[in-house]
Amino acid sequence: MAHDYLIIGAGPAGLQLAASLERDGADYVVLERGSVPGAFFTRFPRHRQLISINKVHTGYDDPELRLRMDWNSLLSDDPELLFTRYSPRYFPSADDLVRYLADYADRTGVRVRYDTTVTRISRTDDDDDDDDGGGDGAGGGGGFAVTDHTGTVRHARRVVVATGVFQPNLPAVPGVELAERYDTFDPDPQSFTDQRVLIIGRGNSAFETADSLMETAAVIHLVGAGSLRLAWKSHYVGHLRAVNNNFLDSYQLKSQNALLDGRVLEIRRETDGFAVPVSFERVDEVVKDLRYDRVIVATGFRFDTSIFDAACLPELIVGGRFPALTPVGESTNVPGLYFAGTLTQGPDFKKSTTGFIHGFRYAVRALHRVLRGRHHGEAWPVTELGDAVERAADAVITRVNRSSALWQQFAVLGDLLLVAPDGSMRYAEEVPVRHVPDAVRAGDFGPADAYAVITLEYGADHDRVDPFDVTAGRKSQQDMAGLDGRYLHPVVRWYRAGGLVAEHHMTENLENEWDSEEFHRAPLLAFLADRLGSVAPVTP
Repeated sequence: MAHDYLIIGAGPAGLQLAASLERDGADYVVLERGSVPGAFFTRFPRHRQLISINKVHTGYDDPELRLRMDWNSLLSDDPELLFTRYSPRYFPSADDLVRYLADYADRTGVRVRYDTTVTRISRTDDDDDDDDGGGDGAGGGGGFAVTDHTGTVRHARRVVVATGVFQPNLPAVPGVELAERYDTFDPDPQSFTDQRVLIIGRGNSAFETADSLMETAAVIHLVGAGSLRLAWKSHYVGHLRAVNNNFLDSYQLKSQNALLDGRVLEIRRETDGFAVPVSFERVDEVVKDLRYDRVIVATGFRFDTSIFDAACLPELIVGGRFPALTPVGESTNVPGLYFAGTLTQGPDFKKSTTGFIHGFRYAVRALHRVLRGRHHGEAWPVTELGDAVERAADAVITRVNRSSALWQQFAVLGDLLLVAPDGSMRYAEEVPVRHVPDAVRAGDFGPADAYAVITLEYGADHDRVDPFDVTAGRKSQQDMAGLDGRYLHPVVRWYRAGGLVAEHHMTENLENEWDSEEFHRAPLLAFLADRLGSVAPVTP
Protein backbone atom coordinates (compact mmCIF):
# COMPACT_ATOMS: atom_id res chain seq x y z
CA MET A 1 0.00 0.00 0.00
CA ALA A 2 1.49 3.33 -1.04
CA HIS A 3 0.90 6.66 0.65
CA ASP A 4 -0.28 9.45 -1.62
CA TYR A 5 2.41 11.72 -0.16
CA LEU A 6 5.59 11.11 1.79
CA ILE A 7 7.25 14.26 3.12
CA ILE A 8 10.89 14.13 4.17
CA GLY A 9 11.66 16.73 6.83
CA ALA A 10 9.57 18.28 9.60
CA GLY A 11 11.06 21.73 9.34
CA PRO A 12 8.89 24.79 8.61
CA ALA A 13 8.07 23.83 5.00
CA GLY A 14 7.36 20.18 5.74
CA LEU A 15 5.15 21.10 8.69
CA GLN A 16 3.10 23.60 6.74
CA LEU A 17 2.49 21.24 3.83
CA ALA A 18 1.63 18.44 6.26
CA ALA A 19 -0.82 20.73 8.08
CA SER A 20 -2.61 21.42 4.79
CA LEU A 21 -2.74 17.72 3.94
CA GLU A 22 -3.97 16.93 7.44
CA ARG A 23 -6.78 19.45 7.01
CA ASP A 24 -7.68 17.74 3.71
CA GLY A 25 -7.78 14.30 5.33
CA ALA A 26 -5.09 13.22 2.87
CA ASP A 27 -3.02 10.05 3.00
CA TYR A 28 0.48 11.21 3.95
CA VAL A 29 3.33 10.67 6.38
CA VAL A 30 6.26 12.88 7.42
CA LEU A 31 9.69 11.39 8.22
CA GLU A 32 12.04 13.50 10.35
CA ARG A 33 15.54 12.45 11.33
CA GLY A 34 15.57 14.72 14.38
CA SER A 35 13.69 14.18 17.62
CA VAL A 36 11.76 17.46 17.40
CA PRO A 37 10.20 19.61 14.67
CA GLY A 38 12.63 22.10 13.15
CA ALA A 39 15.66 20.24 14.51
CA PHE A 40 17.94 22.31 12.24
CA PHE A 41 17.21 25.36 14.40
CA THR A 42 18.32 23.64 17.58
CA ARG A 43 21.85 24.17 16.23
CA PHE A 44 21.66 26.95 13.65
CA PRO A 45 22.40 29.77 13.54
CA ARG A 46 25.32 28.92 15.79
CA HIS A 47 25.10 32.18 17.72
CA ARG A 48 21.34 31.72 18.15
CA GLN A 49 20.04 35.06 16.85
CA LEU A 50 17.75 34.85 13.83
CA ILE A 51 17.93 37.45 11.06
CA SER A 52 14.24 37.00 10.20
CA ILE A 53 12.35 39.94 11.62
CA ASN A 54 9.59 39.64 14.19
CA LYS A 55 7.72 42.95 14.33
CA VAL A 56 5.07 42.55 17.00
CA HIS A 57 3.80 46.15 17.02
CA THR A 58 2.82 47.16 13.49
CA GLY A 59 -0.15 49.45 14.05
CA TYR A 60 -2.28 47.08 11.93
CA ASP A 61 -5.24 45.04 13.09
CA ASP A 62 -5.47 43.14 9.80
CA PRO A 63 -3.68 39.77 10.28
CA GLU A 64 -2.78 39.68 6.58
CA LEU A 65 -0.96 43.00 6.79
CA ARG A 66 0.73 41.94 10.02
CA LEU A 67 2.25 38.97 8.17
CA ARG A 68 4.20 41.43 6.03
CA MET A 69 6.29 42.20 9.11
CA ASP A 70 6.24 38.70 10.61
CA TRP A 71 8.88 36.57 8.92
CA ASN A 72 8.65 33.49 11.13
CA SER A 73 5.00 32.45 11.34
CA LEU A 74 3.71 29.59 9.24
CA LEU A 75 0.29 29.72 7.58
CA SER A 76 -2.55 27.87 9.26
CA ASP A 77 -6.27 28.04 9.97
CA ASP A 78 -5.53 28.92 13.62
CA PRO A 79 -5.37 32.73 14.02
CA GLU A 80 -3.59 32.31 17.35
CA LEU A 81 -0.75 30.15 16.00
CA LEU A 82 1.63 33.03 15.31
CA PHE A 83 5.31 33.38 16.12
CA THR A 84 4.76 36.95 17.34
CA ARG A 85 3.26 35.41 20.48
CA TYR A 86 6.54 33.66 21.26
CA SER A 87 8.97 36.57 21.40
CA PRO A 88 8.87 40.38 21.53
CA ARG A 89 12.35 40.65 20.00
CA TYR A 90 12.77 42.15 16.54
CA PHE A 91 15.53 39.60 15.89
CA PRO A 92 14.43 36.69 18.08
CA SER A 93 16.30 33.69 19.37
CA ALA A 94 16.36 30.47 17.38
CA ASP A 95 15.22 28.72 20.57
CA ASP A 96 11.91 30.59 20.32
CA LEU A 97 11.45 29.30 16.77
CA VAL A 98 12.04 25.73 17.97
CA ARG A 99 9.32 26.18 20.61
CA TYR A 100 6.94 27.65 18.05
CA LEU A 101 7.46 24.86 15.53
CA ALA A 102 6.85 22.23 18.23
CA ASP A 103 3.55 23.89 19.12
CA TYR A 104 2.63 24.23 15.44
CA ALA A 105 3.16 20.50 14.93
CA ASP A 106 1.15 19.67 18.04
CA ARG A 107 -1.79 21.98 17.37
CA THR A 108 -2.16 21.12 13.70
CA GLY A 109 -2.01 17.40 14.45
CA VAL A 110 0.49 16.59 11.71
CA ARG A 111 1.60 12.94 11.46
CA VAL A 112 5.37 12.90 11.90
CA ARG A 113 7.66 9.96 12.62
CA TYR A 114 10.63 11.45 14.47
CA ASP A 115 14.11 9.92 14.83
CA THR A 116 13.66 8.42 11.38
CA THR A 117 16.53 9.00 8.97
CA VAL A 118 15.89 8.41 5.28
CA THR A 119 18.80 6.52 3.76
CA ARG A 120 17.54 5.75 0.24
CA ILE A 121 14.92 6.97 -2.24
CA SER A 122 14.30 4.63 -5.15
CA ARG A 123 11.89 4.45 -8.07
CA THR A 124 9.33 1.64 -8.24
CA ASP A 125 7.65 0.25 -11.33
CA ASP A 126 4.15 0.50 -9.86
CA ASP A 127 1.66 2.34 -12.01
CA ASP A 128 0.11 5.48 -10.58
CA ASP A 129 -3.23 4.29 -9.22
CA ASP A 130 -4.78 7.61 -8.27
CA ASP A 131 -8.55 7.81 -8.37
CA ASP A 132 -8.20 10.63 -10.88
CA GLY A 133 -6.29 8.35 -13.24
CA GLY A 134 -3.59 10.96 -13.83
CA GLY A 135 0.14 10.58 -13.76
CA ASP A 136 2.74 12.72 -12.09
CA GLY A 137 3.73 14.99 -14.93
CA ALA A 138 5.99 14.25 -17.87
CA GLY A 139 7.06 10.65 -17.83
CA GLY A 140 3.82 9.25 -16.40
CA GLY A 141 3.32 6.94 -13.44
CA GLY A 142 5.53 5.05 -11.09
CA GLY A 143 6.07 5.68 -7.41
CA PHE A 144 8.85 5.67 -4.86
CA ALA A 145 10.28 3.36 -2.24
CA VAL A 146 11.74 5.24 0.73
CA THR A 147 14.05 3.31 3.05
CA ASP A 148 14.93 4.50 6.55
CA HIS A 149 17.88 3.73 8.85
CA THR A 150 16.14 0.66 10.30
CA GLY A 151 15.62 -0.88 6.87
CA THR A 152 11.90 -0.12 6.87
CA VAL A 153 10.61 0.60 3.36
CA ARG A 154 7.63 2.88 2.77
CA HIS A 155 6.00 3.34 -0.61
CA ALA A 156 4.59 6.61 -1.89
CA ARG A 157 3.08 7.88 -5.12
CA ARG A 158 4.75 11.23 -4.54
CA VAL A 159 7.69 12.32 -2.42
CA VAL A 160 8.17 15.90 -1.19
CA VAL A 161 11.70 16.66 -0.01
CA ALA A 162 11.68 19.43 2.61
CA THR A 163 15.01 18.76 4.30
CA GLY A 164 16.56 22.15 3.77
CA VAL A 165 20.26 22.45 3.05
CA PHE A 166 22.58 21.04 5.70
CA GLN A 167 25.58 19.70 3.75
CA PRO A 168 28.51 22.16 4.20
CA ASN A 169 29.41 23.87 0.92
CA LEU A 170 33.18 23.66 1.40
CA PRO A 171 35.51 25.45 -1.01
CA ALA A 172 37.94 23.43 -3.12
CA VAL A 173 41.01 24.70 -1.27
CA PRO A 174 44.00 22.46 -0.47
CA GLY A 175 44.12 21.96 3.29
CA VAL A 176 40.51 23.02 3.89
CA GLU A 177 40.10 19.93 6.06
CA LEU A 178 42.51 21.54 8.56
CA ALA A 179 40.11 24.41 9.18
CA GLU A 180 37.24 24.48 11.65
CA ARG A 181 33.75 24.45 10.15
CA TYR A 182 30.85 26.75 10.96
CA ASP A 183 28.57 23.77 11.54
CA THR A 184 30.85 22.09 14.09
CA PHE A 185 33.23 24.64 15.69
CA ASP A 186 32.96 25.73 19.33
CA PRO A 187 31.43 29.23 19.15
CA ASP A 188 32.48 30.23 22.69
CA PRO A 189 34.20 33.63 22.16
CA GLN A 190 36.50 33.13 25.16
CA SER A 191 38.36 30.33 23.39
CA PHE A 192 39.50 32.90 20.78
CA THR A 193 41.01 35.36 23.28
CA ASP A 194 44.02 37.24 21.85
CA GLN A 195 44.10 35.07 18.73
CA ARG A 196 44.38 35.94 15.06
CA VAL A 197 41.36 34.47 13.27
CA LEU A 198 40.60 34.02 9.57
CA ILE A 199 37.01 33.38 8.55
CA ILE A 200 36.56 32.11 4.99
CA GLY A 201 33.23 33.33 3.65
CA ARG A 202 31.42 36.65 3.52
CA GLY A 203 27.80 35.74 4.09
CA ASN A 204 25.71 36.24 7.20
CA SER A 205 27.11 33.16 8.94
CA ALA A 206 30.66 34.47 8.50
CA PHE A 207 29.79 37.97 9.69
CA GLU A 208 27.68 36.61 12.54
CA THR A 209 30.73 34.66 13.68
CA ALA A 210 33.07 37.64 13.31
CA ASP A 211 30.70 39.87 15.27
CA SER A 212 30.67 37.40 18.16
CA LEU A 213 34.50 37.40 18.33
CA MET A 214 35.14 41.13 18.17
CA GLU A 215 35.46 41.52 21.95
CA THR A 216 37.90 38.65 22.43
CA ALA A 217 39.95 37.97 19.28
CA ALA A 218 43.03 40.08 18.64
CA VAL A 219 42.62 40.22 14.85
CA ILE A 220 39.78 39.01 12.62
CA HIS A 221 39.97 38.79 8.84
CA LEU A 222 37.11 37.79 6.55
CA VAL A 223 38.01 36.67 3.05
CA GLY A 224 35.99 36.09 -0.09
CA ALA A 225 35.95 36.80 -3.81
CA GLY A 226 33.85 39.40 -5.54
CA SER A 227 32.09 42.47 -4.25
CA LEU A 228 30.29 42.39 -0.92
CA ARG A 229 26.50 42.60 -1.38
CA LEU A 230 24.46 44.44 1.25
CA ALA A 231 20.81 43.50 1.77
CA TRP A 232 19.63 47.08 2.23
CA LYS A 233 20.87 47.85 -1.27
CA SER A 234 20.12 44.60 -3.15
CA HIS A 235 16.78 43.91 -1.42
CA TYR A 236 17.78 40.26 -1.14
CA VAL A 237 17.49 39.34 2.52
CA GLY A 238 20.19 36.68 2.26
CA HIS A 239 22.88 39.23 1.46
CA LEU A 240 24.72 40.80 4.38
CA ARG A 241 22.19 42.17 6.85
CA ALA A 242 22.75 45.30 8.90
CA VAL A 243 22.31 43.33 12.12
CA ASN A 244 25.51 41.43 11.27
CA ASN A 245 27.65 44.21 9.82
CA ASN A 246 29.23 45.82 12.89
CA PHE A 247 32.42 44.19 11.61
CA LEU A 248 32.47 46.64 8.69
CA ASP A 249 32.66 49.55 11.12
CA SER A 250 35.61 47.95 12.90
CA TYR A 251 37.35 47.49 9.53
CA GLN A 252 36.78 50.95 8.13
CA LEU A 253 37.53 52.63 11.46
CA LYS A 254 40.84 50.76 11.76
CA SER A 255 40.13 48.52 14.71
CA GLN A 256 42.45 45.59 13.85
CA ASN A 257 39.91 43.81 11.65
CA ALA A 258 39.84 43.58 7.87
CA LEU A 259 37.80 42.41 4.92
CA LEU A 260 40.02 40.71 2.35
CA ASP A 261 38.88 40.73 -1.27
CA GLY A 262 40.46 37.65 -2.75
CA ARG A 263 40.83 33.88 -2.82
CA VAL A 264 42.44 31.55 -0.32
CA LEU A 265 44.92 29.40 -2.24
CA GLU A 266 45.90 26.96 0.50
CA ILE A 267 45.77 26.31 4.23
CA ARG A 268 49.02 25.01 5.73
CA ARG A 269 49.53 23.96 9.33
CA GLU A 270 52.76 25.30 10.88
CA THR A 271 54.26 25.08 14.36
CA ASP A 272 52.73 28.40 15.46
CA GLY A 273 49.36 28.13 13.71
CA PHE A 274 48.37 28.33 10.06
CA ALA A 275 49.90 29.94 6.99
CA VAL A 276 47.31 31.01 4.44
CA PRO A 277 48.35 32.47 1.06
CA VAL A 278 45.67 34.86 -0.25
CA SER A 279 45.44 36.11 -3.84
CA PHE A 280 44.13 39.69 -3.65
CA GLU A 281 41.70 40.89 -6.33
CA ARG A 282 42.25 44.62 -5.84
CA VAL A 283 45.98 44.50 -6.49
CA ASP A 284 46.30 42.40 -9.64
CA GLU A 285 46.22 39.02 -7.91
CA VAL A 286 49.19 39.74 -5.68
CA VAL A 287 49.65 36.78 -3.31
CA LYS A 288 50.49 37.38 0.33
CA ASP A 289 51.13 34.75 3.02
CA LEU A 290 49.15 35.54 6.18
CA ARG A 291 49.43 33.83 9.58
CA TYR A 292 46.54 32.87 11.84
CA ASP A 293 45.93 30.94 15.03
CA ARG A 294 42.51 29.71 13.88
CA VAL A 295 40.77 29.32 10.51
CA ILE A 296 37.00 28.91 10.25
CA VAL A 297 35.11 28.02 7.07
CA ALA A 298 31.67 29.62 6.85
CA THR A 299 30.74 29.25 3.18
CA GLY A 300 27.14 28.11 3.41
CA PHE A 301 25.38 24.83 2.71
CA ARG A 302 24.27 22.73 -0.23
CA PHE A 303 21.68 20.07 -1.07
CA ASP A 304 22.66 16.53 -0.03
CA THR A 305 21.82 14.12 -2.88
CA SER A 306 23.37 11.00 -1.33
CA ILE A 307 19.98 9.46 -0.48
CA PHE A 308 18.84 9.22 -4.13
CA ASP A 309 19.27 6.18 -6.32
CA ALA A 310 20.68 6.93 -9.77
CA ALA A 311 17.26 6.33 -11.35
CA CYS A 312 15.70 9.20 -9.41
CA LEU A 313 18.65 11.52 -8.89
CA PRO A 314 17.36 15.06 -9.49
CA GLU A 315 19.19 17.41 -11.82
CA LEU A 316 21.00 20.22 -10.02
CA ILE A 317 21.62 23.91 -10.67
CA VAL A 318 23.58 26.78 -9.04
CA GLY A 319 26.82 24.84 -9.06
CA GLY A 320 25.12 21.70 -7.76
CA ARG A 321 23.76 23.39 -4.66
CA PHE A 322 20.01 23.13 -5.43
CA PRO A 323 17.63 20.92 -7.43
CA ALA A 324 16.41 22.04 -10.85
CA LEU A 325 12.66 22.59 -10.56
CA THR A 326 9.57 23.22 -12.62
CA PRO A 327 7.58 26.36 -11.78
CA VAL A 328 5.56 24.42 -9.18
CA GLY A 329 8.48 22.78 -7.37
CA GLU A 330 8.64 19.41 -9.14
CA SER A 331 11.98 17.97 -10.22
CA THR A 332 12.62 18.72 -13.88
CA ASN A 333 13.75 15.14 -14.55
CA VAL A 334 12.02 12.99 -11.88
CA PRO A 335 8.22 13.15 -12.16
CA GLY A 336 6.46 12.93 -8.83
CA LEU A 337 9.49 14.16 -6.87
CA TYR A 338 8.66 17.55 -5.37
CA PHE A 339 10.59 19.97 -3.18
CA ALA A 340 9.44 22.46 -0.56
CA GLY A 341 11.11 25.14 1.50
CA THR A 342 14.59 26.53 1.17
CA LEU A 343 15.50 23.86 -1.40
CA THR A 344 13.24 25.60 -3.92
CA GLN A 345 15.29 28.80 -4.14
CA GLY A 346 17.47 27.60 -7.03
CA PRO A 347 15.48 29.11 -9.94
CA ASP A 348 15.39 32.51 -8.18
CA PHE A 349 18.71 32.21 -6.35
CA LYS A 350 19.64 35.42 -4.55
CA LYS A 351 16.76 37.27 -6.20
CA SER A 352 13.78 36.46 -4.01
CA THR A 353 12.72 35.34 -0.53
CA THR A 354 12.02 31.72 -1.55
CA GLY A 355 14.87 30.45 0.63
CA PHE A 356 13.31 31.86 3.80
CA ILE A 357 10.20 31.11 5.86
CA HIS A 358 8.47 34.37 4.99
CA GLY A 359 8.85 33.51 1.31
CA PHE A 360 8.44 29.76 1.00
CA ARG A 361 5.38 29.59 3.27
CA TYR A 362 3.43 31.00 0.31
CA ALA A 363 5.22 28.77 -2.20
CA VAL A 364 4.18 25.77 -0.09
CA ARG A 365 0.58 26.96 -0.18
CA ALA A 366 0.82 27.23 -3.97
CA LEU A 367 2.33 23.72 -4.17
CA HIS A 368 -0.54 22.37 -2.10
CA ARG A 369 -3.06 23.94 -4.48
CA VAL A 370 -1.25 22.44 -7.46
CA LEU A 371 -1.24 18.99 -5.88
CA ARG A 372 -4.95 19.22 -5.07
CA GLY A 373 -5.66 20.17 -8.67
CA ARG A 374 -3.43 17.57 -10.32
CA HIS A 375 -4.37 14.57 -8.23
CA HIS A 376 -7.67 15.26 -6.49
CA GLY A 377 -9.68 17.28 -8.99
CA GLU A 378 -9.83 20.39 -6.83
CA ALA A 379 -9.63 23.53 -8.97
CA TRP A 380 -7.51 26.53 -8.02
CA PRO A 381 -9.84 28.90 -6.14
CA VAL A 382 -11.09 31.84 -8.24
CA THR A 383 -13.42 34.76 -7.56
CA GLU A 384 -16.01 35.75 -10.14
CA LEU A 385 -15.92 39.51 -10.84
CA GLY A 386 -18.52 39.97 -13.57
CA ASP A 387 -17.77 42.29 -16.48
CA ALA A 388 -17.43 45.71 -14.75
CA VAL A 389 -13.96 47.20 -15.16
CA GLU A 390 -14.44 49.16 -11.91
CA ARG A 391 -14.78 45.93 -9.97
CA ALA A 392 -11.63 44.55 -11.58
CA ALA A 393 -9.69 47.67 -10.63
CA ASP A 394 -11.00 47.49 -7.07
CA ALA A 395 -9.92 43.85 -6.81
CA VAL A 396 -6.38 44.72 -7.89
CA ILE A 397 -6.17 47.75 -5.58
CA THR A 398 -7.44 45.73 -2.63
CA ARG A 399 -4.97 42.92 -3.16
CA VAL A 400 -1.81 44.98 -3.71
CA ASN A 401 -2.61 46.98 -0.58
CA ARG A 402 -3.30 43.95 1.61
CA SER A 403 -1.64 40.76 0.34
CA SER A 404 1.33 39.48 2.33
CA ALA A 405 2.13 36.85 -0.33
CA LEU A 406 2.69 39.36 -3.15
CA TRP A 407 4.63 41.55 -0.72
CA GLN A 408 6.98 38.81 0.45
CA GLN A 409 7.30 36.90 -2.84
CA PHE A 410 7.85 39.92 -5.04
CA ALA A 411 8.07 39.04 -8.76
CA VAL A 412 7.72 35.33 -7.88
CA LEU A 413 4.02 35.03 -7.02
CA GLY A 414 1.33 36.96 -8.86
CA ASP A 415 -2.43 37.36 -8.90
CA LEU A 416 -4.33 36.76 -12.14
CA LEU A 417 -7.15 38.76 -13.66
CA LEU A 418 -8.65 36.53 -16.38
CA VAL A 419 -11.06 37.53 -19.12
CA ALA A 420 -13.40 34.79 -20.39
CA PRO A 421 -14.64 34.62 -24.00
CA ASP A 422 -17.96 36.22 -22.93
CA GLY A 423 -16.14 39.21 -21.37
CA SER A 424 -16.68 38.19 -17.75
CA MET A 425 -13.68 38.27 -15.41
CA ARG A 426 -12.28 36.02 -12.72
CA TYR A 427 -9.54 36.57 -10.15
CA ALA A 428 -7.01 33.95 -8.94
CA GLU A 429 -4.52 34.64 -6.17
CA GLU A 430 -0.87 33.78 -5.53
CA VAL A 431 0.04 31.80 -8.63
CA PRO A 432 3.76 31.17 -9.29
CA VAL A 433 4.57 33.61 -12.10
CA ARG A 434 6.61 31.04 -14.04
CA HIS A 435 3.64 28.66 -13.87
CA VAL A 436 1.08 31.10 -15.29
CA PRO A 437 1.47 30.40 -19.05
CA ASP A 438 1.13 26.64 -18.64
CA ALA A 439 -1.72 26.94 -16.16
CA VAL A 440 -3.71 29.33 -18.35
CA ARG A 441 -3.09 27.21 -21.42
CA ALA A 442 -4.33 24.14 -19.53
CA GLY A 443 -7.47 25.96 -18.42
CA ASP A 444 -6.70 25.63 -14.71
CA PHE A 445 -8.64 28.84 -14.04
CA GLY A 446 -11.31 28.36 -16.69
CA PRO A 447 -11.31 29.62 -20.30
CA ALA A 448 -9.46 32.90 -20.87
CA ASP A 449 -9.01 35.04 -23.98
CA ALA A 450 -6.69 37.41 -22.14
CA TYR A 451 -5.27 37.83 -18.68
CA ALA A 452 -3.24 40.16 -16.47
CA VAL A 453 -0.52 39.17 -14.02
CA ILE A 454 -0.36 41.42 -10.95
CA THR A 455 2.87 41.45 -8.94
CA LEU A 456 4.78 43.64 -6.53
CA GLU A 457 8.31 44.32 -7.81
CA TYR A 458 11.35 46.49 -7.44
CA GLY A 459 12.24 48.53 -10.48
CA ALA A 460 14.94 47.80 -13.02
CA ASP A 461 18.50 48.21 -11.69
CA HIS A 462 17.16 48.85 -8.19
CA ASP A 463 20.22 47.15 -6.71
CA ARG A 464 22.62 49.50 -8.50
CA VAL A 465 21.38 52.63 -6.77
CA ASP A 466 22.52 53.74 -3.32
CA PRO A 467 19.18 54.52 -1.63
CA PHE A 468 20.92 56.90 0.77
CA ASP A 469 22.51 59.00 -1.98
CA VAL A 470 20.03 61.83 -2.55
CA THR A 471 21.59 62.72 -5.89
CA ALA A 472 21.23 59.20 -7.31
CA GLY A 473 17.52 58.71 -6.86
CA ARG A 474 16.06 62.01 -8.07
CA LYS A 475 13.00 61.54 -10.24
CA SER A 476 10.98 63.77 -12.47
CA GLN A 477 7.22 63.98 -12.07
CA GLN A 478 6.95 61.70 -15.11
CA ASP A 479 9.16 59.13 -13.43
CA MET A 480 6.91 59.28 -10.38
CA ALA A 481 4.09 57.96 -12.55
CA GLY A 482 5.62 54.59 -11.81
CA LEU A 483 7.45 53.28 -14.87
CA ASP A 484 10.89 54.22 -13.55
CA GLY A 485 10.11 53.47 -9.89
CA ARG A 486 12.92 51.51 -8.26
CA TYR A 487 11.25 50.86 -4.92
CA LEU A 488 8.63 48.17 -4.36
CA HIS A 489 5.47 48.90 -6.35
CA PRO A 490 2.61 47.07 -8.13
CA VAL A 491 3.04 46.00 -11.75
CA VAL A 492 0.20 44.87 -14.03
CA ARG A 493 1.18 43.00 -17.21
CA TRP A 494 -1.45 42.22 -19.84
CA TYR A 495 -1.21 39.10 -22.00
CA ARG A 496 -3.15 37.95 -25.02
CA ALA A 497 -2.57 34.87 -27.17
CA GLY A 498 0.28 33.99 -24.82
CA GLY A 499 2.19 37.22 -25.50
CA LEU A 500 2.80 40.36 -23.45
CA VAL A 501 0.93 43.27 -25.03
CA ALA A 502 0.96 45.99 -22.34
CA GLU A 503 2.47 46.85 -18.97
CA HIS A 504 1.37 49.26 -16.23
CA HIS A 505 3.42 50.34 -13.21
CA MET A 506 1.66 51.92 -10.26
CA THR A 507 3.61 54.75 -8.69
CA GLU A 508 5.66 54.19 -5.56
CA ASN A 509 4.38 55.27 -2.15
CA LEU A 510 6.39 55.87 1.01
CA GLU A 511 3.83 54.05 3.17
CA ASN A 512 3.22 51.36 0.55
CA GLU A 513 -0.38 52.47 0.22
CA TRP A 514 -1.36 52.30 -3.44
CA ASP A 515 -4.93 53.57 -3.10
CA SER A 516 -4.82 57.21 -4.17
CA GLU A 517 -7.63 57.98 -6.60
CA GLU A 518 -5.40 60.34 -8.60
CA PHE A 519 -2.09 58.44 -8.66
CA HIS A 520 -3.19 54.80 -8.39
CA ARG A 521 -6.83 53.89 -9.01
CA ALA A 522 -7.61 56.25 -11.90
CA PRO A 523 -4.51 55.33 -13.98
CA LEU A 524 -5.14 51.63 -13.32
CA LEU A 525 -8.79 51.96 -14.29
CA ALA A 526 -7.82 53.65 -17.56
CA PHE A 527 -5.25 50.93 -18.31
CA LEU A 528 -7.73 48.12 -17.67
CA ALA A 529 -10.53 49.83 -19.61
CA ASP A 530 -8.25 50.23 -22.61
CA ARG A 531 -7.16 46.61 -22.46
CA LEU A 532 -10.67 45.24 -21.89
CA GLY A 533 -11.93 47.29 -24.77
CA SER A 534 -9.56 45.35 -27.03
CA VAL A 535 -11.08 42.03 -25.93
CA ALA A 536 -14.29 41.74 -27.88
CA PRO A 537 -16.90 39.53 -26.13
CA VAL A 538 -18.39 36.70 -28.10
CA THR A 539 -21.99 37.50 -29.08
CA PRO A 540 -24.36 34.72 -27.97
